[in-house]
Amino acid sequence: MEGKNDTILTQFLLLGLSEDPDLQPILFGLFLSMYLVAVLGNLLIILAVSSDSHLHTPMYFFLSNLSLADICFISTMVPKMLVNIHTESKDISYIECLTQTYFFTTLVGVDNILLTIMAYDRFVAICHPLKYTVIMNPWFCVHLVLLSWLIMFLVSLVHILLVNRLTFSMGTEIQHFFCELAQLLKVASSDTFINNLFVYLVTALLGVFPVTGILYSYSQIISSLLRMSSMKMKSKAFSTCGSHLCVVSLFCGTGLGVYLTSAMTHSAQASSIASVMYTVVTPMLNPFIYSLRNKDVKGALGRLLIRAASRP
Repeated sequence: MEGKNDTILTQFLLLGLSEDPDLQPILFGLFLSMYLVAVLGNLLIILAVSSDSHLHTPMYFFLSNLSLADICFISTMVPKMLVNIHTESKDISYIECLTQTYFFTTLVGVDNILLTIMAYDRFVAICHPLKYTVIMNPWFCVHLVLLSWLIMFLVSLVHILLVNRLTFSMGTEIQHFFCELAQLLKVASSDTFINNLFVYLVTALLGVFPVTGILYSYSQIISSLLRMSSMKMKSKAFSTCGSHLCVVSLFCGTGLGVYLTSAMTHSAQASSIASVMYTVVTPMLNPFIYSLRNKDVKGALGRLLIRAASRP
């Protein structure tokens, strides 16, 4: 990028979670373990859904796409962090930083939209069961997922093009363990008014509306559950929503926690530690939430492991 002083910015410095050399081996082992657990857990969900015909339904189709997004999400940040810890380096090139920002922004949005689609799927299944197969047909489901990815690819591209207009000082330090859009805007040395305006617009459209959609879907679901006379039907309906509610609560709760931490404290380290919750811990816990609370997924995982163990 060409700056106003005709210097070319080639890299940023990621300060990470801690500069204490004694903590680096602990951080490396901790994040490597969480990364492997997250990737393996989400991969097992995808394999279980794809290999078991009982799970070839819209709900599990969306779940497998959520798991795919989570694998990509955590892979956007953690491997680079592990490399920097191992090599005792803080460098990240300008291109790498923008690429990381692009995919991070894309995947956060995709996760958000997929959780909204999954809430709508449960709303149709419980409130309009007779029309469920007609409304949530394969064509519609595939196009919903493709549309969510397309929207976020385009939105993130606009973000990156706007960031590419900014200038940065040589040796710019980012007080985080990965390149995040908000952090890049903080360290820019040129005016970020247009960038911030677009961030607020996108947050309103792709943040407030999905949350409103989820709240509306579950208000209708709860209303339908209260009208059911059979406890067995209530239990079955609630069991299909319980896992999704836990994941939504974890995703929104940790995201809100990061926002509140950033707003209430000026400590960059505290904000970075809070970010670990939704960037690393949430993708790691999602497959456990769905597998432990869902009999169908547990059964499919059991059959998958049995088939794998029986092979010579």
